Amino acid sequence: MTLPILWDDQRAFLAVLEEGSLSAAARRMGVAQPTMRARIQALEQALGTVLFTRSVRGLVPTEQARALGDSARAMARASDAFVRAASAAPGEIAGVVRISVSDIVGIELLPTILVPLRERHPRLIVEIVTSNASANLLEQEADIAIRMYPPRQDALVARKVPPIPLGLFAHADYLARRGTPRTIDDLADHDIIGPDRSPADLAFAAELFAGLDRNRMVIRTDSHPAQLAAARAGLGIAIVQRPIGLDDPRLQEVLPDLPIAGLDTWIVTHEDLRSVPRVRAVFNRLVEHFEVYSPAP
Repeated sequence: MTLPILWDDQRAFLAVLEEGSLSAAARRMGVAQPTMRARIQALEQALGTVLFTRSVRGLVPTEQARALGDSARAMARASDAFVRAASAAPGEIAGVVRISVSDIVGIELLPTILVPLRERHPRLIVEIVTSNASANLLEQEADIAIRMYPPRQDALVARKVPPIPLGLFAHADYLARRGTPRTIDDLADHDIIGPDRSPADLAFAAELFAGLDRNRMVIRTDSHPAQLAAARAGLGIAIVQRPIGLDDPRLQEVLPDLPIAGLDTWIVTHEDLRSVPRVRAVFNRLVEHFEVYSPAP
């Protein structure tokens, strides 16, 4: 290997690997298809190996290409982190902060949390990654994460905030049609909105609704916003974060005295980022909000 390997060629390789064709990769990178082809050829020449073969389904990565995929993704994440780090002058609360959150937090909570922060620091830019899969903070997939389990790596720092309380909620129209359950046994006669395939959510539902036939779950989805939307539409009873449910005039809490374990919550960042002004400002704002998010019992 004597030829220089350019980062643009590696980016092109990753785009083709993930998109499966030159045309899709070219659109993703905003270049012409011949340019993309030239970059792949240059990289193959520099490496002295074939990275892709043609098939009726597009470009198929070779075994060597698949082996290089993780390294290319790590370099892409490091490049993104480099750009975020350079997006503001030292000491200034400005630039890009990338936050990884669950879909329900990203949709229902985070926008409201960010309003006063953006008012105070208008040059702050926030990238929101909504996924129930945890971002790898050690590999710089995000700067801050809101997690429902404690960090296990020494390089991460975390602030535990009060658990998020959960409750059972249904639309007022649904309860008017079907009646309001008075005991947990009454839930057997109601439509339940619950998880589909998530092992953790299924185990939680099985413990809460002990003895309840899974077929009574008339709406099944692992998306918590979809579960909430189904409850808001009057399709049944769902487990909802109590602050969200209590704040929605369409919903009524069912069996409010039923003990349901809350969601343990941590705000997490990398120890190398906690002193960066923009990251510290966002981190502190998240902690501040979640400290008062849980309503009194």
